[in-house]
Amino acid sequence: MIITKYAIGVEYSGADYCGWQQQKHCVAIQEHVQNAIGFVANHPIQLVCAGRTDSGVHAVEQVAHFESGAERDDRAWILGSNCRLPRDIRIKWIKAVDDNFHARFSAFARSYRYIILNSRVPSAIFHDRVNWEYRRLDHTSMHECAQQLFGEHDFSAFRAAGCQAKSASRNVHEINITRQGELIYFDIKANAFLYHMVRNLAGSLITVGKGEQSIEWFAEVLASKDRNLADVTAPAAGLYLVRAYYPDQYNLPIAGQKPVLF
Repeated sequence: MIITKYAIGVEYSGADYCGWQQQKHCVAIQEHVQNAIGFVANHPIQLVCAGRTDSGVHAVEQVAHFESGAERDDRAWILGSNCRLPRDIRIKWIKAVDDNFHARFSAFARSYRYIILNSRVPSAIFHDRVNWEYRRLDHTSMHECAQQLFGEHDFSAFRAAGCQAKSASRNVHEINITRQGELIYFDIKANAFLYHMVRNLAGSLITVGKGEQSIEWFAEVLASKDRNLADVTAPAAGLYLVRAYYPDQYNLPIAGQKPVLF
């Protein structure tokens, strides 16, 4: 039997799940996807993903890989699996890859988008898709403040207590904060991220946007490497894993379009 390694792209709303990673005490996205693909393959499979998203966090294009000896065409894998998935999880594509491909370790960067609904009234429809802030945010100040994060820094001030990464050093490739009407978009791309890093950054940047803290304060927090000096962790509902980036040699069909609501 020939064993083939496959990469897949998965889109999901994390609102009703305890994150990507399979756990004993709750329902996770990984469990649903593994069971669906395993049904099509007619044997159990194990998925490895590009980045484990937390409870309530969404993904536009999570990448994962698995191995199987089953002979199925792409259409059978995708349609057969999606027929067994809940409507808030979908496999978008599948591709046979080289044995040296690894969904996590082959990725050289990842990007996230954090969405804030800045309005007087929260959304009934998108309440679990955005973070809501009723006070007017100065997105220009937030963007200017965020530029301090560009390049390589020690992000200890913005890592969660449960973070198990050996180093807090991360390299930010791109960072932008923009506004479209009542929606504020916080986009960030880096080589890797610490546990709760984006949500912790968002929480402190929102404080700057409200005028409660200054850009200089934010710089001091970053330099301090002290999580206790930063502000609260922003809610999970507004966070989206947009995509992971891989060398061209793998030729993965990733689209990674940033989510735009309304």
